[in-house]
Amino acid sequence: MSILDLVQSAGYIGLFIIVFAESSIFFNFFLPGSSLLFAAGALASQGFFNIFILILVLGVSAILGDSFGYWIGARMGPAIFKREESRFFSKKHLKLTEDFYERHGSKAVIIGRFVPVVRSFIPMLAGVGSMKYRTFLTYNVFGGILWSVGVTSIGFILGNQIQDIESFILPMVAVVIVISFLPIVFEVLRKKPLS
Repeated sequence: MSILDLVQSAGYIGLFIIVFAESSIFFNFFLPGSSLLFAAGALASQGFFNIFILILVLGVSAILGDSFGYWIGARMGPAIFKREESRFFSKKHLKLTEDFYERHGSKAVIIGRFVPVVRSFIPMLAGVGSMKYRTFLTYNVFGGILWSVGVTSIGFILGNQIQDIESFILPMVAVVIVISFLPIVFEVLRKKPLS
């Protein structure tokens, strides 16, 4: 199933569940995230969704999902770091996110929203790290609104500007995915020792 088929089949409720799951449960880091928002925005420009309802649904699900992820981290604490490597849990991804979080501090809650993999682990680490929930919620709300409005609106605007947008959505989604992964690539290269 392509991302277009996924978005159209999911509808508002399905999109809410997907974004909530990716934001809250760390083993769902493989879900589409930003590319899904972009595709949904582009499809809204073609009348598949109401753009205002879409942004509201995506924003609320992102904020609630991150809050749930924070709660998981606060409750489970260090036990998360002792988990065995599995198909759905990667210690490498957790370590990458931990380094990202340490480098950017509280702002990582906002910045991480735009970075695949990191997006799914950051709320949990904030909970594990005992960040005050009020502080976390402030950054979470700001980041959730910025992400849902920004990425979805870009898809919507381009959808209105480009004729036959459906023919271009998949290449554009590929570009969004590549751009999303650039912070991870830079983080890895920064950590890699020069030979």
